Amino acid sequence: MAERFAVKPAEQGAEKTITPPKREKRTLLSRRRLPVVQRIRSGIDWPFALLVLILLSIGTVFVFSSSYVYAFYRFNDSYYFISKQIGWVAASIIIFFVVSRFMDYLWLRKFAVPLFVVSYLLLWAAFAFGADYNGARRWIYFGPISVQPSEIVKFTVIVLISAYIVWLDARPEKDLIRRFRFGILPFAGIVLLVGVPLFLQPHLSAMIIIFALIFLLMYLGGVKQNILFTLLGTGGAAMLAVILFTTHGKSRINNWLHPENDLQGKGWQPLQSSYAIGSGGLWGVGLGQSKQKHMYLPEPQNDYIFAILCEEMGFVFAVAVIVLFILLIWRGFRIARNAPSKFASLLVMGIMIQIGLQVFLNIGVVSGALPSTGVSLPFFSYGGSSLLIFMAEMGVVLNVSKYSYMEKS
Repeated sequence: MAERFAVKPAEQGAEKTITPPKREKRTLLSRRRLPVVQRIRSGIDWPFALLVLILLSIGTVFVFSSSYVYAFYRFNDSYYFISKQIGWVAASIIIFFVVSRFMDYLWLRKFAVPLFVVSYLLLWAAFAFGADYNGARRWIYFGPISVQPSEIVKFTVIVLISAYIVWLDARPEKDLIRRFRFGILPFAGIVLLVGVPLFLQPHLSAMIIIFALIFLLMYLGGVKQNILFTLLGTGGAAMLAVILFTTHGKSRINNWLHPENDLQGKGWQPLQSSYAIGSGGLWGVGLGQSKQKHMYLPEPQNDYIFAILCEEMGFVFAVAVIVLFILLIWRGFRIARNAPSKFASLLVMGIMIQIGLQVFLNIGVVSGALPSTGVSLPFFSYGGSSLLIFMAEMGVVLNVSKYSYMEKS
């Protein structure tokens, strides 16, 4: 027991002894201020880890169930997608536990800028050298491996902003984040930097998620609310203009409102998704018994995998999966609430907000409540690079869950 709660030595990356923090403006991240002196290490949050593994297991089953027909017709091999996915799942589980057990989240704060710069250069590389797929350049291919840099940028933006907010707090001047020069301009610069290559690709869903992440982290970090909501209105108007006055954006809206008008193109997939969900009813048609995956719903193992789940397992099981996601996000917020520092809290909150946004957008698109945006469903949609990134992020959350502060005895 003594070893379990032993203070982590400084040479292994522990934070230095600190004095009790001064009283400061109360925010969501500063309700509980303890006179702590040392960071300690304990066990990981096993309920969180269990929820991740349950969702990953269900997702793997449905990658096979949704893909074997399409895989047979296109590649003459029903196991084409699942054989690859199982390899990615095994690798992602290894990364999940390695990151949670052996990595120290403080390393992310130290290298926040280099990580962002590398991911940002990859974002431009995808536009400049990536393969064109359905009119968009979002992927970089390294032999048989494909990488979508926007998935990496989502994470590095969270790390960068969390580190920047904590850096501002550590400055001798008070409330720097509430000043326009420090609390608005840098964030606006990140929005502009990331927004340009995503607009050119184009990748509207990634723009929405990253901009929402930046806004929410600014709010959690203590930016003035009146300025923040003014920026929200301005940014929302700019995003609406992009949607309504660009060819890419207008086609998304038109296909959402009237999918029947473009059955030979973008309207076919959302319409078939609606048929799949409606066919499932309360209890579903049975695992593996979907009819829409028989070449009606294109590439059902990707963004529209939740439609196959609804068709085969029904409304009740679909709600159960949504509840599992809600529990995962709630548990993540609890870890953030008990995190040892503001950086750790912001980091975990940012990651869980990203998961929540992607689940919301994906299910909203699949159900027809939102226009098609091309957002993958975490732990479910087929794909190796995105799965590895999601599981690495979950490992970071578990890594934070190991640490807390102890008062000086």
